[in-house]
Amino acid sequence: MSQNPEMPSLMDPTSSLITCSNCRSVMPAELRFCRNCGFRLSDATSEYTEPMRAGVPSRVSGPVTAKKYRRKMSGMAWIFVGLLVFFVGAAAFTAVISPMKQHVSSVQQQRDKSYAGTDGWEKTDAGVTFDSVNPPGGPADQAGLVGGDVIVSWDGQRIQSEDQMNELMTRTPVGKTVEVVYMRDGETRNTKLTTISRDQFKRLDEAFRERPEGRGQFGFEDGDTEVVEIPGTKVHGVRLDRIYQSRPADMAGIKQGDVVIEFDGVPIRTPDELVMRVQRALPYSTVKVVVMRGPEKLEIPVKMGKQ
Repeated sequence: MSQNPEMPSLMDPTSSLITCSNCRSVMPAELRFCRNCGFRLSDATSEYTEPMRAGVPSRVSGPVTAKKYRRKMSGMAWIFVGLLVFFVGAAAFTAVISPMKQHVSSVQQQRDKSYAGTDGWEKTDAGVTFDSVNPPGGPADQAGLVGGDVIVSWDGQRIQSEDQMNELMTRTPVGKTVEVVYMRDGETRNTKLTTISRDQFKRLDEAFRERPEGRGQFGFEDGDTEVVEIPGTKVHGVRLDRIYQSRPADMAGIKQGDVVIEFDGVPIRTPDELVMRVQRALPYSTVKVVVMRGPEKLEIPVKMGKQ
């Protein structure tokens, strides 16, 4: 059998051969890398550049290591990662900033809105009502409104819900005088009301609560009261179902079951309004209380106590 003149026979004892220490293959000593496994053989000048398996670059120097063949991310992959980081960051930023903006906007609306001096609004068939005027000296108080009045129209607009009323209070400029149409005891009445700011509302409220004279005491259980209609009329009052002994009301002769329809000249139509009027009364002053005791209407002077 003929031999390649450029390749010594592996059986020729005169040829210069070496054995790969990695895979034990025999090959000429001039080779730098093993043809079988690519292992580095010696410091000879020849280089083995035969391509390796598909997908793996040729070995041109040094031993085979995992580090040399670690795949690098392409430019498109880096763009994708960058976009992902951007959108995640934007979502996190929005999650933090959006509630803050809403809070700031809510606080700003509260500062900018007008206040009428009532304890809130509640829808009725005819409009919206409220339980009491508060604070003393506020817009509703000065306009002659009392708890239980039904606001039918505000500044020329027909009122249909508490949401609408709250929206109007936000849109009404602070200090504006508006025409108010309301109902009391089945009668339609008109008045004018000048709105105030939130800060003015707080100052009035604090001035009342810190009043040096203190607050009045009447002597009834405000949780044991009920709004009732006076028979034969459209007038409502507050029935007192519990009177404390040896307190101003008891000492003045007011009885359990009496229906208060007026306190110190102010119509009483809700329990909250009665509570507010009692607190507003100066301690040790004498106020006139009008009650219905059955069909009888009584005017009873009461010397107030102090809370």
